[in-house]
Amino acid sequence: MDTAIAPSAVDAARDGRADGHRRLESIDLLRGIIIVIMALDHVHDFFGVPGANPVNLATTTAPLFFTRWITHFCAPVFFLLTGTGAFLTLRRMSKRELSRFLVTRGLWLIVLEVVVMRFALQFNVDYQVTLLIVLWALGWAMIVLAGLIHLPMWAVVAVGTVMVVGHNLTDGIAPAAFGAFAPLWTVLHVPGFLVTGPHVLFVTYPLLPWLGVTALGYALGQAYGRDAGRRQALLLRLGMALTAGFVLLRLLNVYGDPVPWSVQRSPLWTLLSFLNTQKYPPSLLFLLMTLGPALLLLRAFDAGTPRLLRPALAFGKVPLFFYVLHFYLIHLLAVGVCYVGYGHVGGMFLSPDLGHFPFTAPPGWGLDLPWIYAIWIGVVLVLYPLCRAYANLKRRRKDWWLSYL
Repeated sequence: MDTAIAPSAVDAARDGRADGHRRLESIDLLRGIIIVIMALDHVHDFFGVPGANPVNLATTTAPLFFTRWITHFCAPVFFLLTGTGAFLTLRRMSKRELSRFLVTRGLWLIVLEVVVMRFALQFNVDYQVTLLIVLWALGWAMIVLAGLIHLPMWAVVAVGTVMVVGHNLTDGIAPAAFGAFAPLWTVLHVPGFLVTGPHVLFVTYPLLPWLGVTALGYALGQAYGRDAGRRQALLLRLGMALTAGFVLLRLLNVYGDPVPWSVQRSPLWTLLSFLNTQKYPPSLLFLLMTLGPALLLLRAFDAGTPRLLRPALAFGKVPLFFYVLHFYLIHLLAVGVCYVGYGHVGGMFLSPDLGHFPFTAPPGWGLDLPWIYAIWIGVVLVLYPLCRAYANLKRRRKDWWLSYL
């Protein structure tokens, strides 16, 4: 199948540079929008009420629920487009070169997670608490994809589909059932502790479904070797099919998520129950709910970038740069707010256990949603010129190290 893709990609580049540019812009645009939305979730993590669960229907409010729910789209889109970007890289790399790049970049992301990002989250180096979060999972997804790309495309699709569709069949299997191999099952499917004691290591992003999403994203890259009409039709059909699949399976309440929805005290709260699917690990319904609309947005953006959304391209071209910087900025702002409000900041550097992650908040900590949205907007505005400048630097220069940030 790869031999059929290569000529059409070359023809597209030869026949119209504008069309090729638009394809890449659609991906950058979606990625930029998603990473900006992601920052909202992280602002809430630092400035919201500690320990409050925005999707717990017994304690949340509708605005808080939707503030959290909209950010559910972020991780699935990142993993999907990681795979798609890998396929598009085959335009300038051989598969062997791509494999090497995916492995080295994947290892870099894992190191980045446990060193640079751990410090950004906790502002300490005591390693009492270390969480393996999204960069860790993205790193392993790249490493696994480095091997998968050498399989026939139908096999990549089959592996990805089995992981995404079938992993909920194993929801009832606890890590303890595997005896000495229990940590492996924690890494693959069940969030939990890999190391306990004075220094704990906790897996937040089990790998299995995320590996599947990345593999399917790689297969999706084939669409960008087609002409615009066929590509847009495919994105539309896939987006509608996944969205309809979510609605149908969720209505049936038979498979795809560990917690069924139920009728609540009002139509609005029933809707919240319907939308409240599991992210850790992402259930089939969680992925259908998020990836279906994401594909529809890719279809919409494929026709051109709306002028109002063009600033998001700056973030979409340098997502890792934004990701690293925004955590440092948010945590520094939290330290400043703590000093102004309480006169001391010692707890902002302490995270002795999982219950005090990423910091030990003072009594009464937590801002109302309007303040959280205001801080989010401020973070985005501050980082925009930096991201734009870095994107321009990457466009002007091709130093190898620039591809790692």
